[in-house]
Amino acid sequence: MDKTQYKGILVFAEQREGVIQNVAFELIGKARDLADQINEQVTAILCGYQVKGLSDQLIHAGADRVLVVDDPNLKDYLTEQYAQAVYHIITVYKPEIVLFGATTIGRDLAPRLSARLRTGLTADCTSLEIGEDRNLMMTRPAFGGNLMATILCDQNRPQMSTVRPGVMRRKADDKTRTGEVEEVKVPFDERRFKVRLVSKKHETKNMVDITEASVLVSGGRGVGTDGGFDKLKALAQTIKAEVSSSRAMVDAGIIGHERQVGQTGKTVRPDIYFACGISGAIQHLAGMEESEYIIAINKDKFAPIFQVADLGIVGDLHKVLPVLTERLKTLQANKK
Repeated sequence: MDKTQYKGILVFAEQREGVIQNVAFELIGKARDLADQINEQVTAILCGYQVKGLSDQLIHAGADRVLVVDDPNLKDYLTEQYAQAVYHIITVYKPEIVLFGATTIGRDLAPRLSARLRTGLTADCTSLEIGEDRNLMMTRPAFGGNLMATILCDQNRPQMSTVRPGVMRRKADDKTRTGEVEEVKVPFDERRFKVRLVSKKHETKNMVDITEASVLVSGGRGVGTDGGFDKLKALAQTIKAEVSSSRAMVDAGIIGHERQVGQTGKTVRPDIYFACGISGAIQHLAGMEESEYIIAINKDKFAPIFQVADLGIVGDLHKVLPVLTERLKTLQANKK
């Protein structure tokens, strides 16, 4: 393969109902860093219907160029339609690197494209770096999260990766940036459209997405199954935080999977992360170790969570949390 014909970094800018998802901006920020190292451009691909007006957001985030595929076939996400659109872009523009968010859409779309392009795909990456010979060094947890593996796609191009939302840090927008916006017409093969969308139903949720929360109170196995989470909720309500958990509590049916932090859950970067009764297994650390300030509460002073915590409290969380909650309530009342 002649690798020299492949240039630049392409980011799939996922949008849903006209709203660009945060992971797209996170990936563009990382792509900007990588592209500057190899003196290449960052291109965003924006697929949908009547979405051209969103292009400036991607340029302000760091893209040099936005390729817009605006077509009624792409109004809603359907695998074949989107796969044809992105496949056409990749084969025509020949990017050296292609990045997707590891969302439900990205995890569905990226593998199909890698198969059609006959190239590799590294899923759920936590780190991306440029190595020797311009190879993308894609690092992800392996063997159940017990070690980190760095994977190269040395023989084929493009190099493809999915990255979980929240792993990369979004850069501040630069409203002075300018870039190129190009509309691309895709020759769709409608004979291959075997699936159609019959209806959509929106579920209303009152809870804030934990990836957007600035403060998280998270519970693990040590919280127990007998009302322990009520203490976490009381603390969270006092400090206007969101409640999350480790996998153990999800498996126990105490809390929903959408609240899970960790390798098989969500990656979070809150300003403050309370780890209550969480031992600190590497699978959980992978989802929260980039938090700005970590407060760990655990009665086992040798728990691994204390190795990453900024503040550690050795004690029974069932005794510590009520005292902490009341103390914070008193402080808030005094301020008034």
